[in-house]
Amino acid sequence: MSNPAQKAVLARWRLVLGKFAQNKMPDCLSSGQQKMADALESLYSREYRGRGVRQTGKLGPGSLDASQLNVPRWLAEVRELFPQQTCERIVKHALDRYGMTEIIQDPATLARLEPSAELLAAVLSLKGQMKGPVLAEVRRLIARVVEEVKRKLEREVLGALTGRLNRFRRSHHKVAKNFDARNTIRRNLKNWDPNRQKLVVENPQFFNRVRRHLPWEVILCVDQSGSMTDSVIHSAVMAGILAALPAVRVKLVVFDTSIVDLSEYASDPVEVLMSVQLGGGTDIGRAVRYCEQLVDVPKRTILVLVTDFCEGADPRELVSAVKRLRGAGVKLLGLAALDGNAAPFYDQQTAGALANEGMEIAALTPEQLAHWLAAVMDSA
Repeated sequence: MSNPAQKAVLARWRLVLGKFAQNKMPDCLSSGQQKMADALESLYSREYRGRGVRQTGKLGPGSLDASQLNVPRWLAEVRELFPQQTCERIVKHALDRYGMTEIIQDPATLARLEPSAELLAAVLSLKGQMKGPVLAEVRRLIARVVEEVKRKLEREVLGALTGRLNRFRRSHHKVAKNFDARNTIRRNLKNWDPNRQKLVVENPQFFNRVRRHLPWEVILCVDQSGSMTDSVIHSAVMAGILAALPAVRVKLVVFDTSIVDLSEYASDPVEVLMSVQLGGGTDIGRAVRYCEQLVDVPKRTILVLVTDFCEGADPRELVSAVKRLRGAGVKLLGLAALDGNAAPFYDQQTAGALANEGMEIAALTPEQLAHWLAAVMDSA
């Protein structure tokens, strides 16, 4: 079928009808649509079993059984493949109609699952429906995953933000990364052995790593809509690392259409992640206007806005707020993603409008964000 509109309609019907239509509608799905079909089949094949429909080996259903430990993976795929509203409806069906309740009702089931960032993202998306003992297990899960993420990030982030090479003072901290090759050669030229054609190094030189004092305020303004789950996790950990720095004040704000100021918990990623409520709409302009009120010394303030830039309100309000902050001297960074992959999906039109007002737009890993912050602080 060559008509794109007709092909789109055919693909839509194939997704609606499920696997039993595949023999009548071959090759009508793109690779992305086939992934959508597989994700839907994993859930809605339970409808066939409930009605006694015979399943052949070729068309056998997927499984969401806890013993297979694939619930988190399935949830992650659904969030990635479908729009937020569709995703919420699919998950509701999974819980209400097909009994995928073990992960939100049974703490023992949750405890058996291997802790991972993928599992944490899935749990956070369902946390609002959890109660009692399950929430206690969620807290333990969050703590374990946060500690692992922090362990991977902390050394490089702190290295970028708490030290710099001082090329005017010698160091007694003799490690390879501080080795000063040029000065070592200069200081040891007198030891050149012409017969052996070698330089005998008797006095190696090292740079001195000195501590910076950074009188800066960093405001992390984080979109907690469902598409930003991984960025929310990394933002919480990053806030905790930054809050440990001397002379750096961290303020943390999460938002959807509402705003929650979690600044008092910025040093505690676990408490932050227990407080977030993923999902809902997005009013970025309102959140940025709130952050304006938190600015004390504009020229010593960095605002990091973590969002997909899919503004649900009037974008002119957002652009105006960014323009005011930039005019006051606040350093502005808009992150379409803050996670280990830095592979964003975002509204390019809104991001472009903010870039025109002086906000730098990027997708960064936490390590890259740390180096960006260090560069901004050094240049001031």
